[in-house]
Amino acid sequence: MDVRLDGETQVFFIVGDPIAQVKSPTLLTQKMVENGANALLVPAHVAPDGFAGFVAAAKLMQNVGGIVITVPHKPAALKFCDQITDRARYAGSVNVMVRQIGGNWLGDNTDGLGYLGGIRALGYDVKGKRSLLIGVGGAGAAIAYELLAQGVAHLAIHELNEARSADVIARLSEAFPGKVSKGSADPSGFDLICNATPVGMRESDPTPVQVEKLIGHEFVADSITKPEITPMLVAACAKGCNTMPGLGMFNAQADILVDFLVTTETT
Repeated sequence: MDVRLDGETQVFFIVGDPIAQVKSPTLLTQKMVENGANALLVPAHVAPDGFAGFVAAAKLMQNVGGIVITVPHKPAALKFCDQITDRARYAGSVNVMVRQIGGNWLGDNTDGLGYLGGIRALGYDVKGKRSLLIGVGGAGAAIAYELLAQGVAHLAIHELNEARSADVIARLSEAFPGKVSKGSADPSGFDLICNATPVGMRESDPTPVQVEKLIGHEFVADSITKPEITPMLVAACAKGCNTMPGLGMFNAQADILVDFLVTTETT
């Protein structure tokens, strides 16, 4: 990777709290350079009470082309966008903002696109399948929208936060009436099992679904990148299921993010 750093370099930020765990800066910078952009992605550790000030400062910097947003700022980022996509609206959060010609900021949420892209890359077609999704936080709600948009027959959502669950189900039901319901940790009767929670990052974590009830025909996908193979995926493989680790989402989303950042018309 031959990064050019001069007065014409376009700066992009990835912002979160914490930020030390992100792997994106090197990969996304490399991909932008490969696309011919004179660009650099810089990590920014910003606490929630400083997020508004950070965005305001970034907007004042004319050589800032966009911001990638990670935990916990995705829901808060909505109000700093002049326009948002339908994906972001139904997800209730934004994971990328880009400056457009004229100075307006467009927000999108590519988490669902990345998750479904990783599944598709492994040869699995979600269309017509019954899916169980665990967790509808910032990424989970975007994944829920994309599952429905790409044609699952029905989506059941298992979310421990009852208010969040009800809000997401109501919002998605507007766009996909009759196709969304409340689920549980029981995967029986589903074709596609999706985890969008951090459950599985620690050795002491339980599995997010009742893996003993898997029967082997299911496709089981995770969003966690560390460990690469979570206990849920280990158990699913032992049952004969096909699986996608979180790196599948990460790799698919990298190309989507770069395309959004460097091909959206900017000032």
